[in-house]
Amino acid sequence: MRTAVLGAAGQLGRDLVPRLAGEVVPLSRADIDLEKPDTIAAYLAAHRPNVLVNCAAYNFVDKAEADPIPAFAANGLGVRLLAQACAAGGVKLVHVSTDYVFGLDAARTEPFTEDDVPGPVSAYGLSKLVGEYATRAASPGHLVVRTCGLYGVWGSGGKGGNFVETMLRVAAQGKPLRVVNDQRCTPSYTADVAEAIAGLISTGASGLYHVTNADSCTWYELAAEIFRQSGVVADLTPITSAQFGAPARRPPYSVLSNAKLGATGITPPRPWQEALAAYLAERAKPRA
Repeated sequence: MRTAVLGAAGQLGRDLVPRLAGEVVPLSRADIDLEKPDTIAAYLAAHRPNVLVNCAAYNFVDKAEADPIPAFAANGLGVRLLAQACAAGGVKLVHVSTDYVFGLDAARTEPFTEDDVPGPVSAYGLSKLVGEYATRAASPGHLVVRTCGLYGVWGSGGKGGNFVETMLRVAAQGKPLRVVNDQRCTPSYTADVAEAIAGLISTGASGLYHVTNADSCTWYELAAEIFRQSGVVADLTPITSAQFGAPARRPPYSVLSNAKLGATGITPPRPWQEALAAYLAERAKPRA
């Protein structure tokens, strides 16, 4: 089986590529640009993979609020064209989405299942939901995987790091940290998410699945645990989302249930605290 991975140089893609079975072809924006439809058709016509995993996205959440066009071009229309082209060519599309498709239900306290109705509160979240629906509408054989709060040792290239690295860097500079304490989700280690996605692909799963680490926390609670596990003393203060004042709204609660994943026979990822410990150990190792 030949599996192509779009966004292979990103933090999730870099962890997914070595975990996939068979021939794996890493793709960059030079191979397929979701904002350029001709690149999609040209690649599929020339290479014909059996599976194409889309880890690429426009994920500048706050920029999308002021200018949503690039987000919808890549995350919505681009994914629609990709999904349709894959369906027409007999290629299974595996599309990675986000917990940001939720947020409208501000009173929520129970993890969202795949059957719950989405309700994004940002332009970015809406653009990702469009991509989800477009993928599933193009073919019942396609697979959509929602995940949350990704961090991995390769960082998020477009954003210049991830939350864990940002916390450690700012703390090392001796600067105060004011971190939001009223947004609850599940930060997820890309190595664990990649392992589960590879498992879903190997079983031939289709439809919609949630894949995150287990349990939940606020971003402030995550920051506190980062410093506790790292032995770092930091000037850390909890604040509200209103005090932080980001241009785009975030979901106040976007914890995702892994129950459907477990029902496939795939072991759901470990608790986020254990995953964080594994990440901190891995980041300390030399990388090629």
